[in-house]
Amino acid sequence: MTRQILVTSALPYANGSIHLGHLVEYIQTDIWVRFQKMRGHDCRYMCADDTHGTAIMLRAEKEGITPEALIGRVWDEHTRDFAGFHIGFDHYYSTHSEENRALASKIYLALKDAGLIDVKTIAQMFDPVKNLFLPDRFIKGECPKCGAADQYGDNCEVCGATYGPTELKNPVSAVSGATPVHKDSEHYFFKLGDCEAFLREWTTSGTLQSEAANKMQEWFASGLANWDISRDAPYFGFEIPGAPGKYFYVWLDAPVGYMASFAKYARDNGLDFGAWWGQDARTELVHFIGKDILYFHALFWPAMLKFSGHRLPTAVYAHGFLTVNGQKMSKSRGTFITAASYLDAGLNPEWLRYYFAAKLNGSMEDIDLNLEDFVARVNSDLVGKFINIASRTAGFIHKNFGGRLADRIDNPELLSAFQAAAASIASHYESRDFGRALREIMALADRANQFVADEKPWELAKQPDAVARLHQVCTVALNGFRLLTLYLKPVLPKLAEEVEAFLAIAPLAWNHADTLLVGHSINAYAHLMTRIDPKSIEAMVDANRQNLEPAPAPVRHAEAQAHAAQPAAVAIADTISIEDFAKIDLRIARIAHAEHVEGADKLLRLTLDLGELGTRQVFAGIKSAYAPETLVGRLTVMVANLAPRKMKFGMSEGMVLAASGDAPGLFILSPDSGAQPGMKVK
Repeated sequence: MTRQILVTSALPYANGSIHLGHLVEYIQTDIWVRFQKMRGHDCRYMCADDTHGTAIMLRAEKEGITPEALIGRVWDEHTRDFAGFHIGFDHYYSTHSEENRALASKIYLALKDAGLIDVKTIAQMFDPVKNLFLPDRFIKGECPKCGAADQYGDNCEVCGATYGPTELKNPVSAVSGATPVHKDSEHYFFKLGDCEAFLREWTTSGTLQSEAANKMQEWFASGLANWDISRDAPYFGFEIPGAPGKYFYVWLDAPVGYMASFAKYARDNGLDFGAWWGQDARTELVHFIGKDILYFHALFWPAMLKFSGHRLPTAVYAHGFLTVNGQKMSKSRGTFITAASYLDAGLNPEWLRYYFAAKLNGSMEDIDLNLEDFVARVNSDLVGKFINIASRTAGFIHKNFGGRLADRIDNPELLSAFQAAAASIASHYESRDFGRALREIMALADRANQFVADEKPWELAKQPDAVARLHQVCTVALNGFRLLTLYLKPVLPKLAEEVEAFLAIAPLAWNHADTLLVGHSINAYAHLMTRIDPKSIEAMVDANRQNLEPAPAPVRHAEAQAHAAQPAAVAIADTISIEDFAKIDLRIARIAHAEHVEGADKLLRLTLDLGELGTRQVFAGIKSAYAPETLVGRLTVMVANLAPRKMKFGMSEGMVLAASGDAPGLFILSPDSGAQPGMKVK
């Protein structure tokens, strides 16, 4: 049965370049979409630039251009980069469109009619220099719970506490350096808490991966707060109907951009929008997202759709983050790699598509781009195994048989095994376990290469009485190569086109695995893929490496001139008594486990082994300095008697000690050799 499937990827923000971390998602989605199309399904892939918000407005102002000019330029850059990696959108649009304005307004008014919009006056932080209400991320100050400096206005990434921006100590505007003032403003809220019963049922219906559904339970346990969907002028976005000077918060109209992109596409292609997005639509709706925006797609978005009379997602598939060489992408190391710089280095985009696919397994696990392994795997699998089959056999067909394959295959057992694999490989693609699919495909490639090595066509070509056997061997090998190309086509679409031209065949579809090429003329073989030159990788890393100065903390506007004239000084905290210090129980701990924390830019979740004292869970703000796997097994020092603190990520039962200073970097404290978990630090 032919399926109708509408697929989306998360909308990239129009405030920066596409980098390799972004490409994990678009490559994953594109492979899945291409597979569905090869199966004969009616699958449409929609996306758009996410273009609204304060950050866009301020960047445009800084560049001296309009927001519209900025987002137009970035749209050109993004579409160029996506095309460079063969991302085959059916339509790529912008959230700054009349379709999106109309749909966002329609959804809002439906939610209002359903009694799910609340209006109340709240105190906000206001920049008196820029005459601007400040979003949480444009305010920095000291955490009201632990006192950590340079924290954003919504949560502390040292202790993990959540709070409102008005609770920050010594707040500073990140825009102007001014001290923000409190100012009342009327805001509009979506009553998410009223949707809890529906959301509890929907999130456990099988729409989410099990690990994502489990994460939802944590958020339900902490309670669903009403969602502020409005922002005050000046703001780049859509004005809320009936509320002059109030604008939709970017996260309200951004997911509506999925609908708006399809609305434009449907109108241009004669499709019925309601048949795909109406409440009774039978089309599958599949979202691919990063796990950091799961909250929006698994709570806000389905609630908006449900109570505004639209269909619900069929599936929301979340993936993990990308690390490079085991660590967070870093500009100073040259591993914060933009899509454009990869292509500019002369690297084949399908090498990266293959490597990412080999790492993806359909879960929310993070994946690592190890550059040495990248070179080795691509050279081994794609060139040494896959391409090798054709390069070792195709020449004999032209030289000895006029470019025509044998009229029959005498011993089809090997090819029958290749054909039989179509079902299992398809099931792996369907479940997004691309890594397993590629392992099975490469196992077949190994069998094909072993067949060629055993038959030795280069020896058969020297024997006048072995002509028929030579014809059979090369025909079998090239049929195996064709089947491997078919199975790899979702991952390597450009290479598949070149193989189709070489073999003089129509574009490969999945059901073509049922047939073989016999008595068929092929074109002369031309080399299809080269090996990766490690020097190209070095050039790419060098192009992305930047010697960065540590970013200065925002300076208070009124003090900026005076501050610049003063010599730098090192401040010492207020002194405490020896009795106060004796209250702190410092212990040696072994890091038994470490992992990323969803939704936190700086936190790692650590499991600390204290020997006979048991284990503790601690959230530490050291993500910028350490990849989780580099910490496991290390000894460190922790505050063992710090009162447990309930955070939005879970319970933190202590604090690890780390050092930082004027030089960039963050360093956890480690004891000398001989220390054991549980020892008291004196």
